[in-house]
Amino acid sequence: MNITIEPGASALLDALHRAGFAAYAVGGCVRDSLLGLAPHDWDLCTAARPEQVMELFGEKQCIPTGLQHGTVTVKRDGRLYEITTFRTEGSYSDGRHPDSVAFVPDVREDLARRDFTINAMAYSAEEGLCDPFGGQEDLARGVVRAVGEPLRRFEEDALRILRLYRFAARFGFVIDETTEAAAKQLAAHLDCVSVERIEEELNKLLSAPKPGAYLEPEVLAFVLPELPPDYLSEAREIIDALPAGGEEVTTRWAALLLPLGEDGTRKALKRLKCSNAVIDGVSTLVKEKAPRTPALSLQAKRLLGKYCLHTVRQLTALWSALRPERKDEFTALQKEAETLTAQSACCRVSQLAVNGRDLMAAGVAPGPGLRRALEALLEEVITGRLPNKKAELLAFAAKFSAA
Repeated sequence: MNITIEPGASALLDALHRAGFAAYAVGGCVRDSLLGLAPHDWDLCTAARPEQVMELFGEKQCIPTGLQHGTVTVKRDGRLYEITTFRTEGSYSDGRHPDSVAFVPDVREDLARRDFTINAMAYSAEEGLCDPFGGQEDLARGVVRAVGEPLRRFEEDALRILRLYRFAARFGFVIDETTEAAAKQLAAHLDCVSVERIEEELNKLLSAPKPGAYLEPEVLAFVLPELPPDYLSEAREIIDALPAGGEEVTTRWAALLLPLGEDGTRKALKRLKCSNAVIDGVSTLVKEKAPRTPALSLQAKRLLGKYCLHTVRQLTALWSALRPERKDEFTALQKEAETLTAQSACCRVSQLAVNGRDLMAAGVAPGPGLRRALEALLEEVITGRLPNKKAELLAFAAKFSAA
């Protein structure tokens, strides 16, 4: 079994080996390589202490990102690589971070402190795979299992509870029974975790291909207490029916928070310190109801009059998941919106062939009446009663000047 290490990471490992230090690629990059996936980042670990790493690669190439925890970030060929000294950790009095670390010479001691077996593997071209906890076998079996004693792992860092479900959802793995029992038992400890980290993990979980089965009620009760527990079984099917990926997570948030309504959704996301863009996007999807009538062109124009095409696509996807018996209708609505956008069809006041200045020049008084006149013209255009042409619009607007 060989892993092809990314060239920059390989060069750093070679330099550490030449200097007499044991060094490995570690964690997610090893896991993903064994799964045949391309790692996003290459994290390295070594017996060299942080000051030795900085001396070896030079201060200009090094960023002392976490010296107290043994981490130095090294710049090479425009990329950043974290190199961390083998370490063990002391107690976790805050339930999130170690109170102290101790540097050790053996990579196996370092791997013993990690969260799950699939993340507790190291690799070097010289020694091959170092896998003291059976991570490779768990990958083959499709299991997420804690390293060592699960209760201890989650007592050390409660965020690992959410990471458990996130990793399982990402790969479609099952969760080891003992590990899951410990996660549920200690779910209340999630109150130690910042809402920013909770939101980050929930985003990653909802981005997974089929996250429904991993939305565990006993865990969500602590991170999303606003959510009605009896809604989860329905939400799981809806969420799994929606497109996957980070770009689609807004729609999945809307499906999850649908029972809260617009105000409740805003409050929940604000509590999680989501960005205003996320709050607005999710709330829009929650509040907008599916049209009852199949008048495609008119419905598409009305939607495009309020929202961009991307939001219309999100809405039609959400409605299709909520009402699968009407999926064909909503698919057609989306295609109509795409066609209208491609044709630059008039759906908004700003797209009319006349503007406020034109109407005032034609005798329409400024003020609220002017806005009503423009809205009336738009209604005539999108319903097809008037063409979007200046002469016809001004002729129609003449009655507003006479009023």
